[in-house]
Amino acid sequence: MDPTKAMSVFSKACPYLARTGISALQALSVAGLAGASRPLSTSAADQARCSVCPGHTAQSALLAKASECPVVGPSIRANEAAASKAATLRQASAAACPFAKCAEDPSTEAISSSTATDNRAAAEPATHTSQEATFDYEGMYQAKLAKKHDDKSYRYFNNINRLAAKYPQAHTANASNIVSVWCSNDYLGQSKNPVVVDAMKTALDTYGAGAGGTRNIAGNSALHLRLESELAMLHRKEAALVFSSCFVANDATISTLCSSLPDCVIFSDKMNHASMIQGIRNSRAKKHIFDHNNLAHLEQLLAQYPRSTPKLIAFESVYSMSGTVGRIPEICTLAKKYGAITFLDEVHAVGMYGPHGAGVAEHYDYDASLRTPVGQRIPGSVLDQVDIITGTLGKAFGIVGGYIAASSSLVDMVRSYAPGFIFTTSLPPPINAGAVASIQYLSKSQRERFLQQTHMRELKADLTDMGIPVVPNPSHIVPVLVGDAESAKLASDMLLNEHNIYVQSINYPTVPVGEERLRITPGPGHDAHMRARLVGALDSVWNRLGLKRTMDWEREGGRCGVGESRVNSELYVGWKRGVEYVWEDHQLRQAHAYELARKGGVPIKPAIPETVQQQIVSATLA
Repeated sequence: MDPTKAMSVFSKACPYLARTGISALQALSVAGLAGASRPLSTSAADQARCSVCPGHTAQSALLAKASECPVVGPSIRANEAAASKAATLRQASAAACPFAKCAEDPSTEAISSSTATDNRAAAEPATHTSQEATFDYEGMYQAKLAKKHDDKSYRYFNNINRLAAKYPQAHTANASNIVSVWCSNDYLGQSKNPVVVDAMKTALDTYGAGAGGTRNIAGNSALHLRLESELAMLHRKEAALVFSSCFVANDATISTLCSSLPDCVIFSDKMNHASMIQGIRNSRAKKHIFDHNNLAHLEQLLAQYPRSTPKLIAFESVYSMSGTVGRIPEICTLAKKYGAITFLDEVHAVGMYGPHGAGVAEHYDYDASLRTPVGQRIPGSVLDQVDIITGTLGKAFGIVGGYIAASSSLVDMVRSYAPGFIFTTSLPPPINAGAVASIQYLSKSQRERFLQQTHMRELKADLTDMGIPVVPNPSHIVPVLVGDAESAKLASDMLLNEHNIYVQSINYPTVPVGEERLRITPGPGHDAHMRARLVGALDSVWNRLGLKRTMDWEREGGRCGVGESRVNSELYVGWKRGVEYVWEDHQLRQAHAYELARKGGVPIKPAIPETVQQQIVSATLA
């Protein structure tokens, strides 16, 4: 409605305004339009606003005139009284308004025009950062590093260059300084196996060094499919999927799967690897941490939820820093009882256990696995009960990369949704070819596993005789307890600098504070002379540094299995009750007899079949 017509209507309704002429009302209205954004507003709340706040409306001339009306005036004054009371109540919070602060500061001049406001905002943004110094990024970096140095958990990286022709020897930064490596995860020396190296050379010459991109753009090849087929057959699963590393495989699979399952709950072993922990965090699913290998605690947690709730139990077969073994059959039984699926990390077990190197899950059914052709399912076996298996190509297989093996639908779902797979450049052709060759070789050869296991047993026995505290476990890993971060680093440095023996110290957060250790991994190439030198060097270092021996830990009540009875620690270390090692005596004898009877090298199919190579050569010549 036109303002003049509106005022005419008001004047007829109000005897006071009726005495004011239309021309006078028009003048008041124009004055209001010139001085306020909303001239006809009669809101008392508007009048209570801070005079410099955006949107403030000063009292219009029309409103001032109307307040003299004996009818409208009392209403306006009542509204103003209410506004005054509300303003009083808001005084405590007014300090939060930067405009109000300006108004209260007598040194601050009110800004009278929008142009001045825009100019000031452009020259000096009204933020706290304009009043403060820039954050000290470098100072934060240095403070974090200083904390690491103070608590002795700072990580040092030694320059160690392993020599393929002299495995397990290496040279330091000085090529003439030869040292013996006792802590490599190349457990079986496959990185220098001629069968593996030749397969990689052939692939390099045939297909080049790089993959060319992600799998869905330019990086998919017959070698990727061949590798995944070999892995699926090894674990007797429907399908497999290869990743750039097993850290990525664990993170991508857990986060993708559990974020897709509605209201999923994850149950994670307390000693699980950081890659699984990262995947759990990224999934944002609800989680429970159960005590290491504690089935009673796990069941207590599972029982809180109905069977219909999606659940995932994440655990490992061989825990890398303690050497303990996950209780796979019992956990699979609990999973079936409570409607959960199992996620088993076999990173430190693939290639090492089972008659074909499929891991600890295969080793539980050793004889049945030995009789049944690779790739064929064994119903009711422990391996068959595990839903998802993850493994690495970078340890016992001697290459690099990670993978999962599971049902074809689960693998396809992860392949289709996991950013860690979709957006990562795929493994190069030489890596795929070398991995295929290594898997095939270890599927048939028992020599490397037999030597590694016997060397491990002999070393553990020698260290026990010397009172060097070995954390008890049934696996191939030999953790030697030190119990102090600084001492563990000193011991490692003394072994390297004075005895030409490389064993890295393991500190927090890889292991808990107070459980720092040296982690030793004997391999097939460590002979009796090397072992004697290592034991003698450890004995010397323990004496010089005054480190605790097994009897000292026993007097203190024991720690992480050292100085404790096997009866008390057996459930903690895992594996079968009353059986000391995963590889049992009769299985080692069987493996030894197999190797004695076998003639020649291990027959394997080349990663790139000769027919394919011939076709490539013919096409090139044409």
